[in-house]
Amino acid sequence: MNEHEKINYVEFPAKNITETKSFFIQVFAWEFNDFGDDYSAFINKGVHGGFYKSKLSSTVDNGAALIVIYSQNLEQTQAKIEQANGIIIKDIFSFPGGRRFHFTEPSGNEFAVWSDQN
Repeated sequence: MNEHEKINYVEFPAKNITETKSFFIQVFAWEFNDFGDDYSAFINKGVHGGFYKSKLSSTVDNGAALIVIYSQNLEQTQAKIEQANGIIIKDIFSFPGGRRFHFTEPSGNEFAVWSDQN
């Protein structure tokens, strides 16, 4: 549902859209709609968005916003990410309100996963 002046859509660069799509399908069961060879969109995953063909990647170190995904079982989600060739770049750590870790997917974009479950 489109809500006035609310975040509605996010876009990420992807060096390899096919590998990036496969990763998110395997780990998070995302579904994609391709718009040619250079763009693929996802919907109903908390916010709508897409991946566009680019040699760049989105990381906190280069000033990008950090997208954080919620999990009811942090260790299980981390294992799925590792099995799908994601790279854990910050191990699980505690913060006020829960625990989280950071990872990169095959195109090098950084995401985090958090949980309020122990």
